[in-house]
Amino acid sequence: MGQKKDLTGSERSKIVRYLAEGCSSLKIAKLLKRDHQTIKRFIQNSQQGCKKRVDKLRCKITAHELRKVKCAAAKMPLATSLAIFQSCNITGVPKSTRCAILRDMAKVRKAERRPPLNKTHKLKRQDWATKYLKTDFSKVLWTDDMRVSLDGPDGWARGWIGKGQRAPVRLRRQQGGGGVLVWAGIIKDELVGPFRVEDGVKLNSQSYCQFLEDTFFKQWYRKKSASFKKNMIFMQDNAPSHASKYSTAWLARKGIKEEKLMTWPPCSPDLNPIENLWSIIKCEIYKEGKQYTSLNSVWEAVVAAARNVDGEQIKTLTESMDGRLLSVLAKKGGYIGR
Repeated sequence: MGQKKDLTGSERSKIVRYLAEGCSSLKIAKLLKRDHQTIKRFIQNSQQGCKKRVDKLRCKITAHELRKVKCAAAKMPLATSLAIFQSCNITGVPKSTRCAILRDMAKVRKAERRPPLNKTHKLKRQDWATKYLKTDFSKVLWTDDMRVSLDGPDGWARGWIGKGQRAPVRLRRQQGGGGVLVWAGIIKDELVGPFRVEDGVKLNSQSYCQFLEDTFFKQWYRKKSASFKKNMIFMQDNAPSHASKYSTAWLARKGIKEEKLMTWPPCSPDLNPIENLWSIIKCEIYKEGKQYTSLNSVWEAVVAAARNVDGEQIKTLTESMDGRLLSVLAKKGGYIGR
């Protein structure tokens, strides 16, 4: 008995006529010499009110259309696949095909959060790059702080789940749960810290200087040689507690002043290599959507992750500064990414 994928229009008409005459599906299959399951499937679909698909969805696009899609994807960041294809007047392409085509030329990403750069910011970034172009960056201590929460970014709690498995339950906290403020520095191939800011302390000028005194100066800086202290350049961003007159005068009394205190351009987290260190640590402590139940546990995770960052990784970050400065100048003060 022959077996085909689709029934012809003539065969469908005969099936309807045979059914009206009271024939069974098995008898109809024998009369039409078709597979019994094919006949049953058609009868069941007809009873459920399934409509015949008139136009088969197209699954391929031409090379010319492909170029149009590529241009549209570049001009429409964060647009959906449907919007991109519609802007090219390309219809009839199913979502799975649209996504497969776009995966070869684009990536699904979230919008990046950046402080706005105006003309003055760009000029100051260029001036900064020009000023430090011949600096020996192995002598610069790059510092920054970051806040780590118990749950981490929501978008990171994603991953592959095997078929038949349930996704793990993720805690929801009505009051947030708080976080830990962490300070650290990197110089050449060495990690300074990390140090934990005491819970509940808001870093104003006075508390920031006291924090540096209790951690950075007493636990690390005082152990260095006089020649090291003479050549070291201290970098910090322009947070109000860092750039205030009080903090500047306090650092000057510690011997960190004038050329030993790096001036920092506004809105420039992309120029600080320690931001990349924070990314490495966060990827480690929040991998597989991990959550924490206490501030001490997330702090211990930060310490463990920082301990696993080797000197070569830190050296790669600090040695990237020459390239960053050249990129800033090439982009006329624009963002360079990280």
